[in-house]
Amino acid sequence: MAFPGRVCFARASQLPCGLGPRRFFSYGTKILYQSMEASQSKFFPPLQKVMLPPNSFQGKVAFITGGGTGLGKAMTTFLSSLGAQCVIASRKIDVLKATAEQISSQTGNKVHALQCDVRDPDMVHKTVLELIKVAGLPDIVINNAAGNFISPTERLSPNAWKTITDIVLNGTAYVTLEIGKQLIEAQKGAAFLAITTIYAETGSGFVVPSASSKAGVEAMNKSLAAEWGKYGMRFNVIQPGPIKTKGAFSRMDPAGIFEKEMIDRIPCGRLGTMEELANLAVFLCSDYASWINGATIRFDGGEEVFISGEFNSLRKVTKEEWDTIEGLIRKTKGS
Repeated sequence: MAFPGRVCFARASQLPCGLGPRRFFSYGTKILYQSMEASQSKFFPPLQKVMLPPNSFQGKVAFITGGGTGLGKAMTTFLSSLGAQCVIASRKIDVLKATAEQISSQTGNKVHALQCDVRDPDMVHKTVLELIKVAGLPDIVINNAAGNFISPTERLSPNAWKTITDIVLNGTAYVTLEIGKQLIEAQKGAAFLAITTIYAETGSGFVVPSASSKAGVEAMNKSLAAEWGKYGMRFNVIQPGPIKTKGAFSRMDPAGIFEKEMIDRIPCGRLGTMEELANLAVFLCSDYASWINGATIRFDGGEEVFISGEFNSLRKVTKEEWDTIEGLIRKTKGS
C-alpha cells in the first residue's frame, strides 16, 4: 500500500469503534480527520461482532506483539472473548497493563502483559521464557508490532532506517525464531500470523524502510510455511488496507488531507474496521483454517485492484461522455 491511501494503520482506540458517517478523532483542539464514506459503502456494512463460535480457542494460548493498542488490541479482544489465554507484549508496560485489565474484565479471561522491545533479541528471549512460565507454549503467535512514518527517502538517516527495520523485520524474526525453536523442541505445533501491508508486495515511495521490511516479513513467513510445516506450524499473512485507527492516522495523515482520496480509491467506498481485521485474524489462527498455510490475504476493500487497473479511472466518465466516446469509436471502424 502507498500513502496516501495504502497504509497499514495499526494503533488505535479501544473496541468497539463503529465508523459512522461522521466519526471524529481529535488531537487537542484540532480535528485531525473524519470519515467520508462513499455512497456505495451502504452495500458493504461492517459487521462488528465476533464471527467464530464461542470457546473456539478454549484451552489455547495466544501471544500478540503490539497487543496494547490498535489492531493488536482488537485481535487480543476477539481471541480472549473466544476463550484464549492471551499474552500481549510491547515496550510500554503501562499501556499493556491497562489493556490487559480492560480486556480481562470484558471477557472474563486472563490477559497477561509482558514488556518487550522486539528489537532486542536478548529481551525477546527473556520474554518468551516468561510467556512459557505464565501461560505455557503458545498455540497462536501474532507478529503485529510495527513502526512507520512518511518521509522523502533522501531525508532518512541511517538511524531512521535502522529503527523501522529493527522493529518490523528483525523484531518479527527474533520472536518467530525464538518461539519456533521452543516449539520444535517441545514437538508442539502453532499458528503464526504476520500483519504486513499491501505495499510489501508492490513497494512504495515515502515509506521505503517499512516497504522493505514488510517484504522481508512476507518472504520469511512463506519460507517457513514450507520448511516448518513438518513441525506442525502454519504461517500466514494479512495485508491490511486503510483501517482507521487514531494513532496511525495522527502520524500518517496528521492534517486530515488524504482520507477522502483514500476512500475514492476503495471500491467498497469506506475504510476498514479493526473488528473486521480481528475476525479475519482469528479465523486464520483457528482450527477452521488448518489447511491454510503460506497464504497472503489482501484485506483492502478492493483498493489494490483499483489502483492496479490501468483503465479504472474511466469510472469518472459520465453516461453522456460515454455516448460521445462510443460514437467516435464507431467512426474508426475499418481504419
